[in-house]
Amino acid sequence: MAQAIWSGAINFGLVTIPVKLFTAVRTNELSFNMLHAKDEGRIKYERVCSVDGQPVPWDEIVKGYEYEKGQYVVLTDEDFKKVNPVATQSVDILEFVDLDRIDPMLFDKPYYLEPSKQGRHAYALLRSALNDANKVAIARVVIRTKEYIAAVKPSGDALVLELMHWANEIVEQSSLDLPGNDALPEAEMKMAKMLIDTMSVDAFEPEKFTNRYHDELMAMIEARAHGKELPKAKKPATPRSKVVNLMDVLAQSLEESKKRRAANGRTASQEKSEKKSATTRRKKSAA
Repeated sequence: MAQAIWSGAINFGLVTIPVKLFTAVRTNELSFNMLHAKDEGRIKYERVCSVDGQPVPWDEIVKGYEYEKGQYVVLTDEDFKKVNPVATQSVDILEFVDLDRIDPMLFDKPYYLEPSKQGRHAYALLRSALNDANKVAIARVVIRTKEYIAAVKPSGDALVLELMHWANEIVEQSSLDLPGNDALPEAEMKMAKMLIDTMSVDAFEPEKFTNRYHDELMAMIEARAHGKELPKAKKPATPRSKVVNLMDVLAQSLEESKKRRAANGRTASQEKSEKKSATTRRKKSAA
């Protein structure tokens, strides 16, 4: 059973909803140890002083902020305690806003909120109200010793607390050399839209996509661990030639996209027709 990482309450006006916080995503990265090639001994790391070259025990290590090159302000544990945010154990809702009014780049990491038994009705009420209004709640929350700005959003049957970046953490686009919004050739725009249309789907299905690097690396590890023959490496894709004429490349891409869709046995219009028929059947069945 999943372990809650935080317990507290959502404060919604004068309404208090007791909740627990659970991790909503899990990383799927492989972990490796550094070994000595000769005998596979684990490599250990020492904390060595850059001044005298000697190992330093933990009780002699302090934290310092480099405010100028080579110049540090040393801070103690007591200093950090003085500025630590108060752990209020609450998600304090400050305001509500339309979801599409928030830059997606501000969202960082989602967590599930699970209500306690006595908070289930108020939880369901807030979830339904947010859904109906197409709003998300903007809140402040302290997790462990760090304060965050976060969004409370409905997701299926759950409310999700999604931690957000502070505004000053987003790199300004003005620092990049980007093309302007000058008028583009109409023929190219038409072809690009046709290509988008042939590659469009009715709904995003994330389960269709897998981490190929992770899977292939695990297959290699499994084979080597059991003394089996290693899987054959796939041939690298043929590098694309340089783009000479954008219209030619768009036309070729469109043709290839049509072939892939035809190979799957359905055209875009057929997919829409099938979806419409399925909806009609469901309505008749319900009736």
